[in-house]
Amino acid sequence: MKLYFVLLMKSHLQSYPCPLQINSFWNLGFLLGITIILQIITGILLALHYCSDLYSAYFSIFFLIREVYYGWCLRYFHSCGASFVFLFLFLHLGRAISYASYFYNPNTWFSGILLLFFLMAIAFMGYVLPFGQMSFWGATVITNLLSPFPSLIEWLCGGHYVYNPCWMVPAKGMK
Repeated sequence: MKLYFVLLMKSHLQSYPCPLQINSFWNLGFLLGITIILQIITGILLALHYCSDLYSAYFSIFFLIREVYYGWCLRYFHSCGASFVFLFLFLHLGRAISYASYFYNPNTWFSGILLLFFLMAIAFMGYVLPFGQMSFWGATVITNLLSPFPSLIEWLCGGHYVYNPCWMVPAKGMK
């Protein structure tokens, strides 16, 4: 049984086609996937200590930093991980453009662009969750960019401007 597993793994590692000009840029998609998985894990662990109320969101971050063992490390790992996600995302996008990957399989390219916009929306929601001054003004600027669509702002924020229901919308799944 063990020999069969080894032969199966060996055949899978040797049987797939590989381009001749392969280099380290082909690892960027894998690194992007790993950083996204780490962001999901650290985000779930951070959500265990987060409170999404207008008056306690900022203080729940302080509680996480000061009282939870290695909470500061978890928060900064998640914060730096978000930067690495977008670093690997843009490097992966640059590799795809330079190798003209969009020409060979346009459906894969289109799904990647949709994932780019999806990750940008998730990053925006993660940016406004701590509810500090930068979070408030970041949310205000982004919602003002959407001002030509008032019904979209009302659906996104729960009103016509940024206040308590705006913070309750992205965090509804955490309670």
